[in-house]
Amino acid sequence: MFSPEAGPRAPLAQARYPSERFAGLDVMAEEFLAKTELQVAYACFDVAGPVANGRAHLTNLPWVVEERALAETLNLKAVRLLNDLEAIACAVPALQASDLHTLYPGERVADGAIAVIAPGTGLGESYLAWTGSGYRAYPSEGGHADFAPADPTQIGLLQHLRQQFDHVSVERVCSGIGISNIYAYFGDSGYATEPPEVAAGLAAAPDRTRFIIETALDSRLCSPLGRLTLDTFVSILGAEAGNLVLKVLATGGLYLAGGIPAHILPALQDGRFMMAFTRKGRLAELLARVPVHVVVNPRVALLGAAGYGLELIWSNSNLDSGGV
Repeated sequence: MFSPEAGPRAPLAQARYPSERFAGLDVMAEEFLAKTELQVAYACFDVAGPVANGRAHLTNLPWVVEERALAETLNLKAVRLLNDLEAIACAVPALQASDLHTLYPGERVADGAIAVIAPGTGLGESYLAWTGSGYRAYPSEGGHADFAPADPTQIGLLQHLRQQFDHVSVERVCSGIGISNIYAYFGDSGYATEPPEVAAGLAAAPDRTRFIIETALDSRLCSPLGRLTLDTFVSILGAEAGNLVLKVLATGGLYLAGGIPAHILPALQDGRFMMAFTRKGRLAELLARVPVHVVVNPRVALLGAAGYGLELIWSNSNLDSGGV
């Protein structure tokens, strides 16, 4: 919960809930509201899925959420839904130095478009365009576009995944889901084998993606499959980030967000990402000038959703100033 007076970086109340425990967002929000005496008038939610006409069917949850129904159920004056990557993009203009790790300083073009790519459980993409007085964020579902392999190894990966999926999106290989898929491909194809202790650890791990990343980054462990998987993932991420920058001409910079980039900084800094990012033929020089930042603030989507909601209150003189 936030107020216009305290702003989007100072929540008045907060709680964390595992989504799978609830039948819908309304039930979760009701439980949260019941635990505070603060009076809430408006709500803004970021959700993982496309939002159309105030309605969203979430990508990785069996939830359908609607602005009008939520407002009625929660007894609020108004509710706004944002795509989760749109929320992250909304936060970008307000990010501070402590929220970022600059991977490549580049040469930012003033008022140039900005691209955001966020590999986490899935892959999200969005962008910001200059309106003349500020930046406006736009959502996309670019993570569900086709995976375009860039070398023979990635072509083999695509062929392997086409045996399992009718459509191999870039999300299948450039996300937490993707890391598991890449790892399985290399294991099934005999590229490398794992030491018994690493294989046993993976079998017992509650989070396969996290385990693969940790073993790949830990120099004390010998994980050939993990290292190969992470190197391939970074190359695919770099190539797809370059594709996004070209599509929106993001001369204002690229921001890597989501749950994965901040945890794999050493792998992003070894040159493999930038090599794949800039390998764009005649436009390689343009890509080589684009600044690249990693968002290290884990609450950036919340910051964007809160800022967007508060901006609606600030910009509408008909809204009350006393509500949260």
